Amino acid sequence: MPLDNSIPGHLPNVRLLARACQFAYLPEAEGAAAFQAELGMTARLISVDNTQAYLATDEQSVVVAFRGSQAPTSLDGFKDWLLTNANNLLVVPEGRIGTDFAAAGVGARFHRGFMEALAEIWEPLSAAVREALDAKERPLWVTGHSLGGAIALLAAWRFQRQFLPVHEVVTFGAPMVGNAAAAEAFARELPNRVFRYVDVEDPVPLLPTVSLVANTYRHCMNEVRLQGPSPQAFAEALGKVGRTAVEGLLNASLVDEVWGMLHQRIAAHLIPNYQRRLQG
Repeated sequence: MPLDNSIPGHLPNVRLLARACQFAYLPEAEGAAAFQAELGMTARLISVDNTQAYLATDEQSVVVAFRGSQAPTSLDGFKDWLLTNANNLLVVPEGRIGTDFAAAGVGARFHRGFMEALAEIWEPLSAAVREALDAKERPLWVTGHSLGGAIALLAAWRFQRQFLPVHEVVTFGAPMVGNAAAAEAFARELPNRVFRYVDVEDPVPLLPTVSLVANTYRHCMNEVRLQGPSPQAFAEALGKVGRTAVEGLLNASLVDEVWGMLHQRIAAHLIPNYQRRLQG
């Protein structure tokens, strides 16, 4: 079934985009074949350094699906992004990408790691999207799982600012990308076009964080919760750790403890889990 652009947050669309996110983890030949066989879309991988996305098209739609990481079953390598250096990574963007995000307002701060990942791939990706839309005007959908969901949200903002209108953004298990002012800016720029799917057992949407008591990072609107068997177990575990910490601040030992808890619940974060929840 092709994507239906007439119903915001339409569940069949979400299921299709979740499949696209799964295929985004595949090598190019396998991924392109999967997009064609299962979704009827022509797809190609765009890869620069450590950032990858598939651009998939059919007669009705253009889809950009960001890969979460090189290893679809792990968050290895992202400990600093999510915990250790989270406060230092909350910055005002500079340079060319900063120009596109200036409209977010003077108080808006964004995660530098996610911004840099988007900057790596932006030139070839935006050129390919523009070419696809110039060839035929169609709705543009942007999606991603995990860290790919964070990049997808930032990419949607940048597409909008460069006059490549985004029809809808759908993310799965995505971490936060900025502070409260940034979240408010997304609500203004993409009203009712962002749908964040979150399994309540998934720990990653509670990150990045610099404290177990309060967090500078905030999510944008339109969270869609998928219920697991034991709601909010990770949040409750964080609360217990926070009550034993001085002011709830994450020191080195607490970072390791939280990271260990995250790995214990990694199964809830993986894209196959989101696909199962969406079928329920």
